[in-house]
Amino acid sequence: MPASANIVHQLAPSGTLRAAINFGNPVLAQRDGPGAKPGGVTIELAHELGRRLGVPVTLVGYDAASQVFAAAATAAWDVAFLAIDPKRATAIEFTAPYVIIEGAYMVPVASPLQTVADVDRPGVRIAVGTGSAYELYLTRILRHAVLVHAPTGDDSIAQFQREGLEAAAGVRSPLQKFVQGQPGLRMIDGRFMAIEQAMGMPKGRGDNVDAARAAQFLRAFVEDMKASGLVAAALARSGQHDAQVAPAANT
Repeated sequence: MPASANIVHQLAPSGTLRAAINFGNPVLAQRDGPGAKPGGVTIELAHELGRRLGVPVTLVGYDAASQVFAAAATAAWDVAFLAIDPKRATAIEFTAPYVIIEGAYMVPVASPLQTVADVDRPGVRIAVGTGSAYELYLTRILRHAVLVHAPTGDDSIAQFQREGLEAAAGVRSPLQKFVQGQPGLRMIDGRFMAIEQAMGMPKGRGDNVDAARAAQFLRAFVEDMKASGLVAAALARSGQHDAQVAPAANT
C-alpha cells in the first residue's frame, strides 16, 4: 500500500521518522557499547518503514519500555515498538503483534517454587522492572505475591540478588542467558504470559481521518513484514532464535 502525503505527514510530521527503540529488551534491540551500531528486529523495521515513507530515520533510544510510554505524551517519537497492554493502549494506537516472547520467572536453585502457579502465594516477593509489559500484567493478575519494583529489568535482577527476593520476572531469553552464568539460579518451566510485541503511534495526533489511515498503513506494514520474512530474518540475524514471529492478524 503506497503512503500518501497525508500518511507520511501523520507518521513523520517533521519530515524524519523518529522511532523509539527500547534497548532494555535485548530480544528486540541490541547495542554493544558506546558508538556501536545498534541492531535488532526493531531497528530493521524502523529503517524499512522509513524507506517506504521516503523519509530519513532517527532512532530515539530508551533504557526501558516505561520510558518509551512516558515519552508518548511529550511527542518525543513518531512510532514505537512496545508490547500491547491495555494501559498503554490509552495513549498508543497499536498494530497487531509482529513478535511474541515469553514472560518467565527466575528463582534460586533451592527455591520451593516449582511451577508458575506456585509463585503467586503469600510471602513471595517478585522483582520486576517498573512499567514493563510483564509488570503491568502481573499487577492485574497476582492475588498473593508482592511485586518489588526497580527502574529497569536489569535493575530488578540486581535487586533480586541483593535483597534475596524469592523470584524475578522478565523476558525469558535474557533471563535464561543470565541463569546460565549463575549456578545458584534456575528458571521455572513454562511462561506466565505471552508478550505480544507490536508497533504503535501516538493517539490524538492531527485529523482523525488521516490518523486512522496512518494507523491502518502501519498495521498493513507489520503484516507485510511478517509475511515477507523480514521479521524472521531480522530475528535470526540478531541471534534471537527463541522469539516467535506472530501469526497473521485476523482481518
